[in-house]
Amino acid sequence: MTKKEVKAMSDGFHTFDELYEHRNRLFIALCRTEFLYYEKVIESNVEPGGYDEVWRSLYHSDGTDYSDYFILGIGTEKGKQITYHLPLEYWKDTNFAKTLDKAPEWDKHTSKDVVKRLRDFNDYF
Repeated sequence: MTKKEVKAMSDGFHTFDELYEHRNRLFIALCRTEFLYYEKVIESNVEPGGYDEVWRSLYHSDGTDYSDYFILGIGTEKGKQITYHLPLEYWKDTNFAKTLDKAPEWDKHTSKDVVKRLRDFNDYF
């Protein structure tokens, strides 16, 4: 099966391509919201709780990269990182994020960990 065929696969409602577009746009929206929240907390001189700033990088902490992708993340602390690789076409949509030369060291989180962290993320608001 080709990459194009996989992208066109559907569950009867959405194709994989559509679902990834939704995931990418929703994560960008969450990051923008966290960025605005974090900026307000910093401006009010209150110690931020939970997660911290939103960042993006073209490179992993070891200097490697995935061609045509960048990393968008919330948090740098091990055990609290929420990250996704996004296609470079979304770079301009994340100008609000702090641009890092290299991403923070990956804390080895899995997709399952990210889902749990996203669930826990709600506890901070």
